Amino acid sequence: MLYVIIGEDRPGTLDLRMSVRPAHLERMQILQAEGRIILAGPFPAIDSPDPGPAGFSGSLIVADFPSLEAAKAWIEDDPYTTHGVFEKITVKPFKKVMPA
Repeated sequence: MLYVIIGEDRPGTLDLRMSVRPAHLERMQILQAEGRIILAGPFPAIDSPDPGPAGFSGSLIVADFPSLEAAKAWIEDDPYTTHGVFEKITVKPFKKVMPA
């Protein structure tokens, strides 16, 4: 089943986010190689595809996991979580309707 994961960044963690990004992307690439990612990416903190020093306010992941518990466990082990980038995490079941 699909799950949406929304991680909200702790203020002032752009440098930390960037330092652990390679480890985060490594985990994301595993999900991608397994064909489990629907979409993923960060929320720019300002209305720009390249927010520069304004950074990001969080991230969104929509991916296939065997259960809600598995999705929660996956994000709890993510470097953005374990290193304190994410201040708040929301994980919910998701039903994709479009595109079909």
